This record gives sequence, C-alpha cells and structure tokens, in this order.
Amino acid sequence: MLVVTRKQDESLIISDDICITVLEIGKDKVKIGISAPKEVKIIRSELKDARQTNEQSASVSKSAIAELLKLHKEEE
Repeated sequence: MLVVTRKQDESLIISDDICITVLEIGKDKVKIGISAPKEVKIIRSELKDARQTNEQSASVSKSAIAELLKLHKEEE
C-alpha cells in the first residue's frame, strides 16, 4: 500500500486518466473528489463488502434449498 500525505486542494494522479483530489478536511473525515473515465468502476469499500456478504448468503441459501429439494425427492 502506498501511503502519501496531501493537504486540501492537493491531488494524486493514478495512471494518465485518474485524479484524486482532497477537497475538504474536517474534524473526523476527509472529502475527496475522483476524476476518472466513466468506464472506471468506483465503489466504496463498505458497499463492496456488503455486496459480497449478500452474494455469499444467497449462495448458501441456494445450496440449502437445493439440498432440501434433493432430500424431499429421496423421501418420495
């Protein structure tokens, strides 16, 4: 992980087409702006984590339903 220090209104350039700028520094948070091409997917980490958790839960649920159906067919 690269760690850098930036002040308000300072930026980082990633590649040739992504720019991250510190817009505002508050007491307990930092507001950043990201300029990137539309095809670059940008998502907050907590949303990605929640989506992965939901996908894992759905996968487990599908597996459980499939197993119940299998058991039900065997009982018939």
